[in-house]
Amino acid sequence: MSSTDAFEPGQHHEAQATSFGSAADVYERGRPGYPAEAVDWLLPAGAQNVVDLGAGTGKLTRLLVERVPDVTAIEPSAGMREQLIRNVPGVQVLPGSAERLPIDGATADAVLAAQAWHWVDPERAVPEVARVLKPGGVLGLLWNIREGAAPWLDALESIMSAASAATESDMASESPQVGDPFGPIERRDFRWTFEMTPETVEAMVASRSYVITLSPSDREAMLGEVRDLLRTHPDTAGRATVGMPYVTRCSRAILPA
Repeated sequence: MSSTDAFEPGQHHEAQATSFGSAADVYERGRPGYPAEAVDWLLPAGAQNVVDLGAGTGKLTRLLVERVPDVTAIEPSAGMREQLIRNVPGVQVLPGSAERLPIDGATADAVLAAQAWHWVDPERAVPEVARVLKPGGVLGLLWNIREGAAPWLDALESIMSAASAATESDMASESPQVGDPFGPIERRDFRWTFEMTPETVEAMVASRSYVITLSPSDREAMLGEVRDLLRTHPDTAGRATVGMPYVTRCSRAILPA
């Protein structure tokens, strides 16, 4: 029995949602950042105060501090916060969640959540985000989704699908739950390629919540299959890097003024 088999559905979701702190270093090594044009599309013009919600190890935070004078990173996991503080020195990092933001009301020009909104409770998170936004402020959501057609990628997805046939992030990124009091959601996709070493590909797989929560033996068996694939497949054998095609799915909604 794998470790995920021990959970009821609600418990399984909670276990996955809280799993990342124990694998923060792997997450940092294996996850891509985000294309600059996606961040620029999500940020409102002239933004001065932005909240990075579920900031993780700072993948999005690094881009925000280059664009916005005042960035506050909110991250519930202590392990992820430690990585974030090392990766983005000087940024304000606070514990918290979408359902309970340690931010004063009507102070943020935007709240952005990268690779995170599928973990929140929208019924509680939406009014809380609306509380901290200024009138006319933006809620911006983004996800990196692997997207491409190549024999080695098909083989990789087959290995990963043994643990999860369809991830919550894949489904949530298509039509994220927001609703009142926000206006209608605008969507835009940005396609790009992330060059990865074999070690980075393995770390990317290892950083998935459904892999983190496998039993140690099941997790190592899966990662062994990934290493074998990269070492032997004609598309990847002997290559220093491989291109991983991504689409960054972005959604934004505006709080009425």
